Amino acid sequence: MTTAMRRHARLLSTAALLGAGALAFTACAGGATNAPTSGGGDGEFTYLGQTENTTIIATLETLASDQCADAAEAAPLKADDIAGTQWDQQLQLLASQNGLSDMQMAAGTPSLMQQFIDAGQVLNLSETLDELGVADQVLPAADSTIKALYGDGDLYALPTEFNIEGFWYNKQLLADNGIEVPTTWDALVDSAATLQGAGVQPFAAAGKDGWPVTRLVGDYIFRDLGPDALQKVADGEAKLTDPAYVAAADAVSELGKAGYFGDAVGSVDYNAAMNLFLTGKAAYFYMGSWALANFNDEAQNQIGVDNVGFAPFPAVEGGAGSIDQIPANVGIPVMFSAQGADDDTKAWVKCIVENYGDTVLADSGVVSGFALDETPTGLSAPTQVVQDTIQNAPSSVLWFEAKFTSKGTSISQTNGGALANGSLSGADFMKLVQAANDEG
Repeated sequence: MTTAMRRHARLLSTAALLGAGALAFTACAGGATNAPTSGGGDGEFTYLGQTENTTIIATLETLASDQCADAAEAAPLKADDIAGTQWDQQLQLLASQNGLSDMQMAAGTPSLMQQFIDAGQVLNLSETLDELGVADQVLPAADSTIKALYGDGDLYALPTEFNIEGFWYNKQLLADNGIEVPTTWDALVDSAATLQGAGVQPFAAAGKDGWPVTRLVGDYIFRDLGPDALQKVADGEAKLTDPAYVAAADAVSELGKAGYFGDAVGSVDYNAAMNLFLTGKAAYFYMGSWALANFNDEAQNQIGVDNVGFAPFPAVEGGAGSIDQIPANVGIPVMFSAQGADDDTKAWVKCIVENYGDTVLADSGVVSGFALDETPTGLSAPTQVVQDTIQNAPSSVLWFEAKFTSKGTSISQTNGGALANGSLSGADFMKLVQAANDEG
């Protein structure tokens, strides 16, 4: 792999992980004393981002000097940044002062974003993109992910990243053991038994981090009960302790009881789990597409990039969900101030929607939720699979904790390791998480 490809891969990983983490941010206690200078300036297009994320502003600067030069001439790009740890708190302060920038990274917690939407402070992009004639530039799967995340029928943010999740697998290990890529949960469990019997650890999982295990619970629920199943829990129409929901946690706990996640999974962190897979010591690894950086790194990937396959989370037999509904997140989406949405801002919006996807992929190796004008070439096999899946997926589903309270998210992820080693039953796990959500 070339030096440029490695650099792009590392940027992809950093951006994706920051994106996934930002969706879990809550407002910090205390306040920063120095708020950024924000708000739409006369004749300027203002952008506010997190200090840690340089990909978005770098892409905007490239666009300003190239495809978006006309928009930049009419309204020059003016950027500012603040630390991600202060993000939601500062956005709340700016919104209270009607000082949101023309464009900024969206609120970290979906509930805060919903407050901005309800207050009419965020531009309705469904209406704006229709007006500009570029609504088809946002991919259907990314569109559905953002709408589901914020619980509104319209689009209020743009997908500067788009990460899909599923089972990465070692092609050679499956072939050596006569296993076809499983498309149903039962087939996946059967293949795990075959691998275990042959002395191969079926799954690598970061039980210490918890969330890679709880992702399996959420995906099973979506496949079994349908894509709206966890929204029903958020709306109070169902509970995680209902038998149909407990069945999902039980299914994951059974994998743990059988030892399919290996020994001491509760002490395995993200990097260790990645290493298990990339050194050929585990056949399956459930993870997001941000892991492409690791797969494309020859120093890490000892099984070879062409030996890495991707399978969507399998169907649950008789379930209401579809294997085509891809688990996904949009990293750090960006929103636009409704107050500053003049013609100059809309010119920027149109140009970004039309050109951001190609530019960020070429310059930073980041896969976005925008349609591409040019078919990328020279991508590794796993990267190409991700790109094809994103471009063609009709819709998506969120992750297990996406609609939970902060406490519910913490309790869920803290107990993921116990679920993975089988020491915690599905029923007990769901009781803990439901109680934490009920407490708020």
